[in-house]
Amino acid sequence: MRFFPSKWYDRNDECGKQGMIMTYVFIGSGGIVGSLLRYLISILNEFYFMQDVFPFGTLVANLTGAFLIGIFTRTFTENEKVNRTLVLSIGTGAIGSYTTMSTLSTETIRLIDHGEMILAVLYIVISLIGGLAASWFGYFHTYRKVRI
Repeated sequence: MRFFPSKWYDRNDECGKQGMIMTYVFIGSGGIVGSLLRYLISILNEFYFMQDVFPFGTLVANLTGAFLIGIFTRTFTENEKVNRTLVLSIGTGAIGSYTTMSTLSTETIRLIDHGEMILAVLYIVISLIGGLAASWFGYFHTYRKVRI
């Protein structure tokens, strides 16, 4: 079983150059939505939690994003009736920009730099194991045959 069908990446398909441009526009639009949601979580994190102690905002974004991509992958990537531009827009654009590995890395380095080695290790472990668990839960507990 392939994660993504290879036909999604065929540049010589029937959509042509204009279709490819629209695919890029939709992926970018999804990216805008995902990054704005991520920014909202950052604002809420600063308001409700002390960012200097533990990076809850990034952890929440990455765990919920892993859960969403699990649901999304199971539901839409194997359904040939779903438009590939929609799949790429949501998966690559929105969820891809919502989650953030680079921020996780930077915040881990910041924790280490501030002498918080235990919190840094805890953050990595929770992020990786929690992300895998959230993705697994979303993937395996989503009904496979969605009618579209």
